[in-house]
Amino acid sequence: MSIVFIISAPSGSGKSSIVAGILSHVTNLDFSISYTTRLPRGSEKNGREYFFVSVVVFEKMIRDGDFLEYATLFGNGGDYYGTACRFLEEAEQHGHDLLLDIDVQGAEQVKRKLPDAVSIFVLPPDRATLERRLRNRGSDSEDKISKRLATAAREIENYEKYDYILVNDRLDESIEDLKAIVLSRRLASSGAPLSEADKSMLQAAESFRLEQARERVKPIVASFMSQAQPGLP
Repeated sequence: MSIVFIISAPSGSGKSSIVAGILSHVTNLDFSISYTTRLPRGSEKNGREYFFVSVVVFEKMIRDGDFLEYATLFGNGGDYYGTACRFLEEAEQHGHDLLLDIDVQGAEQVKRKLPDAVSIFVLPPDRATLERRLRNRGSDSEDKISKRLATAAREIENYEKYDYILVNDRLDESIEDLKAIVLSRRLASSGAPLSEADKSMLQAAESFRLEQARERVKPIVASFMSQAQPGLP
């Protein structure tokens, strides 16, 4: 039985870099590429960043029950985004685990269908750091940055729905932390005898569980709530 790992984070938190890092560090871990009805941007290619399909095709997939989760993101022009069931089926056929990079709404849908899925929420160190990262990308207008920060504040309010919390202060450390979570869950499901190194890794992973991380997270959440700007969508 494959283990499904869900990773969510506000835009600019470094989630994509963490995902790329964990996929290069952990074997037998497949990644699900989302389907979307929006048009490709820049150098995006079909089947690499997303599977780009028409609304007609997407809605047929909904009727056929082809999605683990899907949503309409009105902030992105009302486009559909979704995760196809086939990725989990293929992972199970190969004896692999599956990593989903999805938002809070999608994570809730997957957890309802797959209660044993392991959910990880990635946080920036604080609001100021996230704002700096968004500005350093140089691709967003001031209005868009403000909207992303407001959206991040709303998403972060959902952190308690996740099993593990990672704070992405240093990318290399965050990749290692996620690796510890993934490998520890594999060990727990295998029932194999534990070496001292295994026990150490399990202990490290436990420190990122919601119950253990809650106190570390409170100041981060407070930094967003104290600077929330009413009226932003």
